[in-house]
Amino acid sequence: MRGRTIGEQDTPASQHVAVVNKAFVRKFFRNEDPIGRHFGKGDAAHAGDYEIVGVVADAKYHDPSEPVREMFFIPVLQKEKYKETQDQVTEVRSQYLHNIVLQFAGRPADLETQLRRTLAGINPDLALLDLHSYDEQISENLTQETLISRLTTLFSVLAVLLASIGLYGVTAYRVARRTSEIGIRMALGANSKDMVLMVLRGAFTQIGLGLLIGIPLALGAGRLLASKLFGIHSYDPLVLGGAVIVLGICAFFASVAPARKAAAVHPMEALRTE
Repeated sequence: MRGRTIGEQDTPASQHVAVVNKAFVRKFFRNEDPIGRHFGKGDAAHAGDYEIVGVVADAKYHDPSEPVREMFFIPVLQKEKYKETQDQVTEVRSQYLHNIVLQFAGRPADLETQLRRTLAGINPDLALLDLHSYDEQISENLTQETLISRLTTLFSVLAVLLASIGLYGVTAYRVARRTSEIGIRMALGANSKDMVLMVLRGAFTQIGLGLLIGIPLALGAGRLLASKLFGIHSYDPLVLGGAVIVLGICAFFASVAPARKAAAVHPMEALRTE
């Protein structure tokens, strides 16, 4: 984002440098220009070991549910001469090369064989333990979250299905109870279209009352689950609007059969049921 990255010019003999993230700047250099400033690790004797030459964007390297950590990145060739054993061990561990990231346009054929051959040509002692694509790595790290998401989707579908079945049952019951009323209305001049609209109006009134209760509850639940959402907001108008549309469609189809039954009622037969 600012300055430069670590390059070949950063050798053991050159000025020791570091690249920091924005969280590091916000904590230690608030309202200041960090480029050219110095910092260090350990005691005061190492306070100015590294010069900041660049600032990069924040990223989450561990748990996506945790806040962004303050990070700094230093060249693997540049090491400080710490006196304390613990500081030496910490630096060695921090500079251990865990992963090599390769960027390709697509996935070349026989990639693993090519990589093993290339590494063996550089150093026969270098071992390639695992090879994963970026998508595979993300999928492995978010296994639990993916399972929870799928279960939530399943329960949501079941909830919509049960709501549709319940709405159908209530609407059919109301039509059966109002058979004589439907007959009287039709005898007084109402047509089949009027009866269909009456049944649909009742069904959508129930849906409207449910939404008046459900939308505030959904917004409240979204705030409680905000820490489990990665890269999206707990309040999404498109998702909320989509849910309302889906419920409206389900209400319509759940009411079609009772509405058609009401429209097919013969006035004389309806009056005889009283």
